[in-house]
Amino acid sequence: MPTTVLKGDDLRLKIGDTIGKTLEQELGVANQSFGPGVGRPMIRGQSGPRVRVLDDDIGSNDASSISPDHAVSTEPLLADRIEVLRGPEATLLYGSGAMGGAVNVISNRIPEDMLKHRLGGAIEQRYDSTTNETATVAKIEGGQGPIAIHLDGFYRDHGNMVIGGQAIDEAAARFSDPTLPAQLENSKGVLPNSRGTAISGSAGFSWIGDIGFAGASVNHLFNDYGIPINGTGDDITRIHLQQNRYDFKSKLDNPVSFAQSLVMRLGYTDYQHAEITNNIVSDFFANKTYEGRVELTHQPIGLLHGVVGFHGIASDFSAIDKSDGDILIPHSQINNFGLFVVENFDLGALSYQLGLRVENDRIAPDAKGSSSFNYTPVSFSASGLWEINDQHNLSLAFTRSQRSPQVQELLFNGFHDATRSFELGNPNLTTETFHNLDLGYHFQSDWMQAEIDLFQNWASDYITQQRNGQFVTEEGDPCPMDTLCPPVVVTSQANAVFKGFEGKLIFPVMENHQGAIKLTLFSDYTRGQFTHGADIPRMPPLRYGLQLDYAKAKFSSNVRLTRAETQKHAGQFEAPTPGYILLNLGAQYQVKAGQDIQLLAFARGTNLLNQNIRNSTSYLRNFAPEAGRGAEIGIRVNY
Repeated sequence: MPTTVLKGDDLRLKIGDTIGKTLEQELGVANQSFGPGVGRPMIRGQSGPRVRVLDDDIGSNDASSISPDHAVSTEPLLADRIEVLRGPEATLLYGSGAMGGAVNVISNRIPEDMLKHRLGGAIEQRYDSTTNETATVAKIEGGQGPIAIHLDGFYRDHGNMVIGGQAIDEAAARFSDPTLPAQLENSKGVLPNSRGTAISGSAGFSWIGDIGFAGASVNHLFNDYGIPINGTGDDITRIHLQQNRYDFKSKLDNPVSFAQSLVMRLGYTDYQHAEITNNIVSDFFANKTYEGRVELTHQPIGLLHGVVGFHGIASDFSAIDKSDGDILIPHSQINNFGLFVVENFDLGALSYQLGLRVENDRIAPDAKGSSSFNYTPVSFSASGLWEINDQHNLSLAFTRSQRSPQVQELLFNGFHDATRSFELGNPNLTTETFHNLDLGYHFQSDWMQAEIDLFQNWASDYITQQRNGQFVTEEGDPCPMDTLCPPVVVTSQANAVFKGFEGKLIFPVMENHQGAIKLTLFSDYTRGQFTHGADIPRMPPLRYGLQLDYAKAKFSSNVRLTRAETQKHAGQFEAPTPGYILLNLGAQYQVKAGQDIQLLAFARGTNLLNQNIRNSTSYLRNFAPEAGRGAEIGIRVNY
């Protein structure tokens, strides 16, 4: 499947406050922001319940897929490596919640290998001028004999974000919400109520021997962030998020005669967040989740080599409005169990992969008179890779993947403070089905590298949450004349088609004693449309641009220019989003400060043209633009 991997110095230079911000420059990936405190990754136009964010193959299991204002609990600052799987083939391994793709954050909390030294680690300090942010990250790893340990933590504090113009695009905001008053509090140059603080700490250990390893880890996260205001002066909302996470992982090499390895993972997550409006707790979300995976890589059977596995998730979920006791989502037991198999075989220059996953999903609400919801999603894929020669290869994949409706899509009923909308679920939803074709071409030579992916995705019974043009009071009653009322957001299903491409060309421009220069041309695009003709809202725009990289010895730098076109296909009751030009600079320098100490200094300039960028994938784009001109500097010491 199309895959992007970020690691090393490249990852350090791209890390942002959120996982979406960190990945927004990657092909096919956008940042579905909700102010600077929230940044969920969007892959090929899919996000939320269709993109799983994982921490070492186990889901974040927060509430980020429930609503766009909920932050992802996985922190990029602690990542050693981030893998992005683009497309529905990720469903086979990670479940129907990954039918749009998956983002796997590897942090090595449970060490799998002994280090070369008894003690090592890293410490990093960052500063970002756009939010006056300071961030400190520290990691310690080591071990002796069969025991390895890992400790890490970070602290981040930032103020209100600097922007390149007015906070509110009043014309676009009133197009979507005609109940807004004639006069709005519209700040310039700064985004009110966007400050935030986050702190996290982890500890892990492993026993590592000749037959494999076994280990466990614990993590605590606290995150406090604000929801940008709508200019009416009525509500100030902040979100206090807490999560405790416990993980276990083990691997046995050659445990039985027919198995090469057996990998087991188990995670427990205790998540909750409170939405505090005008210093009063309003909406409260809680999610306690067990998730486990068992994967057996079998010995080759003829031409076949692959993996079979079991994957289970059991959640205890609830959402209430504590200010008046209203139940937003009934307390529910949510169970998902899946069996999967992925097999590979080679025939000359052709490599094939076949995969199958069968799940059983059950949602059992405690609400009086409510019955359980049961679904059986079935997903399979067939793909082939043709190594034409040393320079050219061609890949083709067909995937049929299914997703069960999530609890909020079925049962949400009430006013949601942070999104300022009255949301209505639909208990009559059926299973959603994707049929996806993916064609990829790769070329590599001394004078150019090329990577091109084309995809088309036919979605049956695609689930969307959209405005219906109506406005009601927070209690759900008809909106009185000349009164500010939240819009009604309804959940419905319709057939849809997604199509698009991702591509980049890399040209070595120069390589001599003066250094190396390479030029990268890139572009990506996703178009989402219902088959009845309407546009799917919040799609990323056409992007294209160039990046020039220079490297010599321990110094490297780049300049990146991105053009995003106007998003004219905004969707019903949504205003178009203007295009923009984004100019970024980056540089880093490595120094060996001792035999076992390395120092990395890095700096980056962002949005140097100070454009007031509206992110078409954001629910708050008319009220919260992206950051204005800024500079970030940092230093990291590895020892």
